[in-house]
Amino acid sequence: MPLLCGRSCVLLLAALCSVSLCEEDTGDTHELHVDTLVKPEICELLSAMGDTLHIHYTGKLMDGKVVDTSLSREPLVVELGKRTVIAGLEQSLVGVCAGQKIKATIPAHLAYGKKGYPPTIPGDAVLEFEVEVISLSPQTQWQKMVNHVFPLVCLLLVPTLLGLVGLYLYTKANAQGQKKKNKEKKSKKK
Repeated sequence: MPLLCGRSCVLLLAALCSVSLCEEDTGDTHELHVDTLVKPEICELLSAMGDTLHIHYTGKLMDGKVVDTSLSREPLVVELGKRTVIAGLEQSLVGVCAGQKIKATIPAHLAYGKKGYPPTIPGDAVLEFEVEVISLSPQTQWQKMVNHVFPLVCLLLVPTLLGLVGLYLYTKANAQGQKKKNKEKKSKKK
């Protein structure tokens, strides 16, 4: 009986230890976390992919060291979906409105990854961005066409162009082969 209790106690202790090891830390550095600091009373339009935002931002390391800020420059223009900023910042800007201020905690894999951005940002650095959305311009019909239709047209043109190049090369090769045959016929006649 004591042996059975000993095994059960060991199994119970092992289970409790594994549960405590598997518990998530509330400061999980593997997921994007966005907090709204200020939201205007009237928010008529929320940002979506393709929209253009003018933002001011301050990017920091988790120890508080500022790595970049736009406060001393013109606002940064970001067209969502164009990957002009790090992935985590772009994702945090979807669903915001003009006048909104957010704080985004961006994990390394959505920022600069294992390599970092030496010498300013070390590898595997979690970043914190405070962002103010100055203005928001929805995607125009022209932008929609360029962003959605144009890539499809290009995708369809590639096989067509490859087919035309192949046809040209085939025709050229046949023409050269025909010239060779004609030269051989002329040389046999002589």
